[in-house]
Amino acid sequence: MYKKNRALWRIFRGNMIGMVGLGILVFFILMAALSPQFMWLMSLMSSASGHPWDTVYTPFAPTGDGVLRHSSWEHWMGTDQLQRDILSRTVYGARVSLLIGLVATAVSMGLGTLVGLLSGYWGGWRDEVLMRVTDVFLVLPWLVLMIVLATLLPGGPSISKVVFVIGITGWSSTARIVRAQVLSLKERIFIERARAIGSSDYHIVRKHIFPNVFPLVFANSILTVAISILSESTLSFIALGPPPSKVVTWGNILYDAYSRNAMINGMYPWIVIPGLCIVFVVLAFTFIGYALDEIFNPKLRKR
Repeated sequence: MYKKNRALWRIFRGNMIGMVGLGILVFFILMAALSPQFMWLMSLMSSASGHPWDTVYTPFAPTGDGVLRHSSWEHWMGTDQLQRDILSRTVYGARVSLLIGLVATAVSMGLGTLVGLLSGYWGGWRDEVLMRVTDVFLVLPWLVLMIVLATLLPGGPSISKVVFVIGITGWSSTARIVRAQVLSLKERIFIERARAIGSSDYHIVRKHIFPNVFPLVFANSILTVAISILSESTLSFIALGPPPSKVVTWGNILYDAYSRNAMINGMYPWIVIPGLCIVFVVLAFTFIGYALDEIFNPKLRKR
């Protein structure tokens, strides 16, 4: 296993695009995991930017006066309508944005993989039923479906609701991919041998089929994380994401900027910096996915 992992890492390391993506992703992961320390470093260069994301700066107003303040030495990206440092909110926003992306992807991949495995292995009428349900989710526009679900589900906006909405609307393509692979695998000789010695269906799926499907699922998960982060940003931008007063994400930072006319007021960093964070994280996962394609598909490797 160690030698195999070293060989895979050697292939990945030889892919320049993959290494660039990995470097970008590591930077944002460290920024999310070490947000207080990151802001402490910022505070060494400015007197105010080291505070938590929800700090209201009382020298300006006890509870915020609704006035936007532009970039300064103390607040490099300015402050919002509640006099909260936008740089701090952007740094801390990496935590929830990445968390939602990863958890929503786990929900999506788990559901899609389960449906694909059962549908492909069972076949018959159960396959037909599962695939018709999958087709419904495939043909409906994902953005419209997310908005409808987020609106109809009980309770106010929350992280759990956003994760559920993104996960439940993003599994269908994975189910199709996994089903196609299972249909090919279950006719192979090693599966027939397992049946011949009396192995149960559960054992065959768990020990023989799923391990062969997992590399495909893993590679697809990398790209799905990027889509999940974009989906959260979209929902937050239209006020269906986590409330900005309780949790900060890059999406609701952009929603605040839009609702307060940041562009008209010349608060360009408020829009540009969180937007670039989303773009770079999505690019990072896309680049890594491109490199993983080379690992799991030997035909793509350069001779």
